[in-house]
Amino acid sequence: MDPTAHSQQEASTASSMEKAEDLAFKLNAAVRNQNIKAVLELLKKGADVNSKAESGWTPLQSAVQANNEDLVQLLMDKGACPHARKDNGGTAFIEAAAVGNVNMLKLLLDCGVDINDHDDNGFTAFMEAAWYGNEEALKFLYSKGANVNLRREVNEEKAKLHKGGATALMDACRKRRFSVVKILVQDMGADVNIRDNKDRNALIHALKKEHSNRKVSDKEIYESTVSIGHFLLDCGVDVNSKDECGKTALILAVEMQSLDLVKALLEKGEIDIDDADEEGNTALMVAVEKNDDNIAKLLCEQEARTDVGNLIAVANRNRAHKMAHLLRQYNATFVPDTLEDWEPNSKRWRDQLKNLYKMYRPMIGKLKTFQYIQQKIRNTSQGGIYLGLYGETEVAVRISRSTEGDKEKRFFEQCGNSTHLLKLFQFEKARGYMYLCFPLWEKNLEEHLQEPKDENDYKDAVRMIFQAVKELHSIGFAHRDLHPRNFLIDLGGKISLVDFDNKRQLIEDNKELINSDLEALSRLVLYVLTGGGKPLQQVSTKDLSADSPDYKEALDLVRCLVSHDERGLEGLSKHPYFWSKQARFQFLKSIWNKIKDLPKGNAASQALNAPKSSPYPSWTTQIDKLVLDIMKNPRKGRQFSYSNDVTDLLRLMRNLDEHPDSRISNTIGNYAEYFLKVFPALTIHVYNSLHQNRKYRHLADIQDPSL
Repeated sequence: MDPTAHSQQEASTASSMEKAEDLAFKLNAAVRNQNIKAVLELLKKGADVNSKAESGWTPLQSAVQANNEDLVQLLMDKGACPHARKDNGGTAFIEAAAVGNVNMLKLLLDCGVDINDHDDNGFTAFMEAAWYGNEEALKFLYSKGANVNLRREVNEEKAKLHKGGATALMDACRKRRFSVVKILVQDMGADVNIRDNKDRNALIHALKKEHSNRKVSDKEIYESTVSIGHFLLDCGVDVNSKDECGKTALILAVEMQSLDLVKALLEKGEIDIDDADEEGNTALMVAVEKNDDNIAKLLCEQEARTDVGNLIAVANRNRAHKMAHLLRQYNATFVPDTLEDWEPNSKRWRDQLKNLYKMYRPMIGKLKTFQYIQQKIRNTSQGGIYLGLYGETEVAVRISRSTEGDKEKRFFEQCGNSTHLLKLFQFEKARGYMYLCFPLWEKNLEEHLQEPKDENDYKDAVRMIFQAVKELHSIGFAHRDLHPRNFLIDLGGKISLVDFDNKRQLIEDNKELINSDLEALSRLVLYVLTGGGKPLQQVSTKDLSADSPDYKEALDLVRCLVSHDERGLEGLSKHPYFWSKQARFQFLKSIWNKIKDLPKGNAASQALNAPKSSPYPSWTTQIDKLVLDIMKNPRKGRQFSYSNDVTDLLRLMRNLDEHPDSRISNTIGNYAEYFLKVFPALTIHVYNSLHQNRKYRHLADIQDPSL
């Protein structure tokens, strides 16, 4: 192409792009100014109806935000895409819910929009309607199938920061929209006890101070909060939820100085009056700080502890002589901070444990724990697992209602004699709750495998996993959720199996439950042996390293598990995979001694030498020539001949080990390592050939596979 023509073409293209951008800018401006005449003229000039302005707003989204139905219909008729997203993932449909225009919602829904679609922050149209108090839009969306209890979905990065998880009810509570709260709960069945990713329920959202742009007075906000609080309490909301700073509903009610709500919370009889936040502040300490005599008096009458925190000093600092007098009536005393420096054993949970040790917490028998997000170490379907100190012992604490806790306690007591099932350390009961305390772990198997490992580490892990599942089966239960996160590892590297999600099931006579565990165990073995490089459900035998000295044995072990081998876990625990190199070599050379005196043509020899199954039909050509020559013509004694039969290979190995020769040692080094490297499939071939023959399977028995 002529250079001049090429330059002209580039200039023309650039000019076209500038023209398109200019038209897009003008179109979006016209829409926001709601100038329909200008919109039509710009579209006629070629402006893109789906062009985007700053932050990714399209003309259709801007028209929806302006609540202009005529303009929305016009743009739709001109080809505006209802599925287009802003930079934050928002759509025109979600924006219509924020505006509260039911007609626009109907129009967009008829275009095939997903009613539960959400933006990048997890907001759905239903949530936006609740947030902005658009009751008619909320009712319409509900009638069309919007998910009332949907939790805000966020990406993995935000979830790690505990963002997201809120519901429309939480949004209505947060914005103090009492009428919307009642509609959601009474008419739509919203769950008052769902928690967001910071472990807060609707009551906590209602009581937390909200910085709002709404033009409402402090009095209106206060009255709405109190009304919502009473309503949720009447609906059975859990009063033990905490905010991200560990503040209970009682502490938050004291902070807002609502004597009415404080009374209502205490009347529930389910809340710990002495519970404290992450800074160790109790409800009484907050009341004293705020110099609220009425609330402080009520808390003292309800036997709140006055021997924690420097209550008198706080009252004196506030020049609150009346408060100081009240506190003295209830035996307030100064408690100096005399805690010595303390270093926990745990490395993983060190900082959280030190914080727990230093802060004030009401003791539950000998247990000190804090049920809030910064002290949570694991989520389960049955609730969180939290750090605790039982006396001077670092523990993991599971909290449940007493009835469920008693059942769990009975199960864990059955695990008491096991080696690799998580055991119950201690327990406490208080206020209708059971606190089960377990030895603290450092990480789970999934986390453990992210660190560099060698073959022996993998083998030890698989051995302990086998033992754990075997022990669970021995007490009559199938696990049914053999996931890496359910195998916990302590400071010493010991692996323990746990079932915090209560998926276990009594086996009784149901062999399918055992088989299901065996199949799951096969995937878990592959997951371990491949270092956790792929998710559990994606790993396969193709991911095993063929260079591993245990490759053949590992493949066979997985095959046995998948096929529900009749030996079960007890028999498979003695599988050659678990044998050391020396044990494998000793096994191979011992087989010759066991079969040499059997009748000629015996079934054991036939199985070992079967041409179709033999992994080394020409082994004499694979072995080092010097080794074979020396073994045929030893220095002392008669000459030997060796055929390509497997039994002759075993004979050679036995003879060499029984009559060592320095010439061979200098050539091949360690006998066991040499033969296992040159003939890696020999061990499993000999083992299976004998084991599959009922008459001679006893020959394959090895008493101590760990040798």
